[in-house]
Amino acid sequence: MTAVVELVEHARPVTLALPGAVGRALAASRIVDAAPDPYTAGQWRLKAGSKVGAVTVGVPGAEPVVLRITPKVPIARLFFLLGYSRDPRGWRDGEVDVAEHREVLPALAYAYERLLGRAIGRGLLQGYRETTDTSLVVRGRIRQAEQIRRRFDAPLPVEISYDEFTTDTAENRLLRAAAERLLCLPGVDRDTRCRLLRQRTRLAEVTPLTPGRPLPVWRPTRLNARYHQALHLARAVLTGSSVEHGAGALRIDGFLFDMNRLFEDFLCVALREALIPYGGRGSLQASGVHLDEDDAIRMRPDFVWYGEDGVPRAVADAKYKAEKPGGYPDADLYQMLAYCTALGLSEGHLVYARGRAAHAAHRVRRSGVVLHQHALDLDRTPSLLLAEVAELARGMIRTG
Repeated sequence: MTAVVELVEHARPVTLALPGAVGRALAASRIVDAAPDPYTAGQWRLKAGSKVGAVTVGVPGAEPVVLRITPKVPIARLFFLLGYSRDPRGWRDGEVDVAEHREVLPALAYAYERLLGRAIGRGLLQGYRETTDTSLVVRGRIRQAEQIRRRFDAPLPVEISYDEFTTDTAENRLLRAAAERLLCLPGVDRDTRCRLLRQRTRLAEVTPLTPGRPLPVWRPTRLNARYHQALHLARAVLTGSSVEHGAGALRIDGFLFDMNRLFEDFLCVALREALIPYGGRGSLQASGVHLDEDDAIRMRPDFVWYGEDGVPRAVADAKYKAEKPGGYPDADLYQMLAYCTALGLSEGHLVYARGRAAHAAHRVRRSGVVLHQHALDLDRTPSLLLAEVAELARGMIRTG
């Protein structure tokens, strides 16, 4: 019988009776913190971190374990963070209603199927694709170098390339691959699975992606506008959020969101958008920042805002952690002080998620640097959350 383990993100540890092989498999997966209970034999203490979603862990000699981790924020809010960070100007509140879902994977599959249906409902997008071929008839352009290398002085056949108007485009290949990936994952309900299969049938003539190869590149244009939302979610399904891993005899298959990364992406994109009216530019995961004069110690602040003259004006770092009784970790302040020192700034901003603490400012002795700690409330509606970020951006400008 398959064991199902239900956890909540960053909740208190749960103690369960598990076979030793199962407990060791969960510990090896590093998806959750798992350790034997020190007081009771056969019991394991499991604690979810910042990863949410569902995976199946295959255990040698035992039934597989289905691990489901529910986020603390509402599912709809999670999809808002994801959608806004990937397409802030194309995002619309309530694009897909996932409020009835309480788990990540069923909501993800449902949302993708809805967006996919809207994208291809009026027919598959067509476009030109460069095709190479060997032919007895000249069509398009002769590939001179290939003709000489392969045919020497023979006039026929001819190595040619031409532009073909087809539905086998990068956009359609991404949509097909994401649908197939979701159909392989555990926890997708029957109705959504049936609808995904129907949509997958409409994409049957599209070339499937080769596992391990880079994803095809697409660019948003007016012509593919109806595909944008589905394509953004397809890339989320196909990129780093997916889990398909085999370590020795242990196998993990499923889908997880890393809430740390999701909050960081959202905050940085939202700050960049909020600061556009003030000029300058925002840099996400800013490069070229070093702590020492020899440029040996590299630093990567989450967000740096540069003025029109290219000089750093503000720095911010996202921290997906709630305030604990003892306050936020002091190490965060040390890190921000290093950023301010390297960038030559007198103010730095740490932004925490899920906290309700008031704004705090700490003036560093003998340096005059002020380190700010802010808390965003992710339980707020999207419009109120964006307004909160806009207010934070204005504060960064005033202190920058």
